[in-house]
Amino acid sequence: MKRFSETERQEFLAAKRVAILSVEAADGRPPATIPIWYDYAIGGNIRFTTSAASRKAKLIARAGAVSLAVQREQPPYQYVVVEGTVVDTRPSTLEVQEAIAVRYLGEEAGRAFVRDFERTDSTLFTIRPDRWLTADATGDS
Repeated sequence: MKRFSETERQEFLAAKRVAILSVEAADGRPPATIPIWYDYAIGGNIRFTTSAASRKAKLIARAGAVSLAVQREQPPYQYVVVEGTVVDTRPSTLEVQEAIAVRYLGEEAGRAFVRDFERTDSTLFTIRPDRWLTADATGDS
């Protein structure tokens, strides 16, 4: 198994994939681990939204750091794990929520998805990637 180059890992993370977010629980429970949709542009930060009242949002705000795992689920297996620091937390705008939902569901379904949650206060978290762990099994026998 080889590692991704910096360019490969950023391109892999920028592709449309579901991430598994993990954040310290600090309440005697194991880390909270949740699938999420996210936004990432090469060389930038990772952004995602969640309900402001959720356990996930409270844990992320308290911990100040998260891990994200993104994988290719069929052979040849590949993955990128990012450990990152929360660098910004703010109320999420409708535009940001729609941009992320449209990335995953397409224009019409993405906008409809966000409209279904319009009355829910949402928080936008911005994560700076600090450490990367990658694996690429392409070419392995």
